[in-house]
Amino acid sequence: MLSLGGIAFLLACVFGTFIVTGGAIGPLIGSMPFELLTIGGAAVGVLVAGNSMHDLKHTLGDFKKIIKGSQFHQSDYVDLLCLLFYLVKLAATKGSMALEAHIENAAESPAFQNFPKILANQYLNNMVCDYLRMVGMNSDDPHQIEDIMARELKKTLKESLHGAHALQNMADGLPALGIVAAVLGVIKTMAHISQPPSVLGAMIGDALTGTFLGVLLAYGVVGPFSVRLTAVVEEDAKYFEVVRAVLVAHLHGNAPPVSVETGRKMVPNQYMPNFQELEATLQSLQIPG
Repeated sequence: MLSLGGIAFLLACVFGTFIVTGGAIGPLIGSMPFELLTIGGAAVGVLVAGNSMHDLKHTLGDFKKIIKGSQFHQSDYVDLLCLLFYLVKLAATKGSMALEAHIENAAESPAFQNFPKILANQYLNNMVCDYLRMVGMNSDDPHQIEDIMARELKKTLKESLHGAHALQNMADGLPALGIVAAVLGVIKTMAHISQPPSVLGAMIGDALTGTFLGVLLAYGVVGPFSVRLTAVVEEDAKYFEVVRAVLVAHLHGNAPPVSVETGRKMVPNQYMPNFQELEATLQSLQIPG
């Protein structure tokens, strides 16, 4: 919601200053719908032409991230660290085979059921189970698994940033599309050159509205949305980096508390629980079975 509030404040300042300084808002509002249709329609056309259907759906779905922000908060990171602690402790005390009941069908695992939000995240479930499964297949080289996980997370992050890149490309093109709308307005004005100055002035004002809107939408709306989306996607990616840190530390032979502490250090500072809070939560962790 903060992003929408920022846009509202921006528009209030731009149009409010224009009105206070004596600008006539009526002609601007009168020409704006047609200019918006020209510029916005062209921008949407460029977006559709430059992306696949999958990418378009992905970009549209990302708008809720712009509004809501990161989907993971401190409680989510604590739950993830608790789940990983349970799993690596089980593997350390009873062996990798003891994990089969949890990783072969996460939906029926008491460990995963204890954390409903994690259980609902299919990508996270697959990630944790797949790499623990690799450990059970004697693929226990920590450097190899760390490399595989790093490459997968890099690939996922790149794909997740596609919506932000699409919005940034749109923002880059909007000023030029505004010029296109302005040029069309000038052409229309020149076709009425015999009209009196008052008429020509209004028509030139309509044409300049296109340039104004193109620049405003690019640097005041779409560009900031792209920046915000990039920040949210990169912040969410830290959630999965915690999994990599804990599992790799476990494969290096660290004790479960040390492995989890390694993961805690990967949590964004604004969400990172302190050592005592996490330790108390781990000590009170109760998972049936």
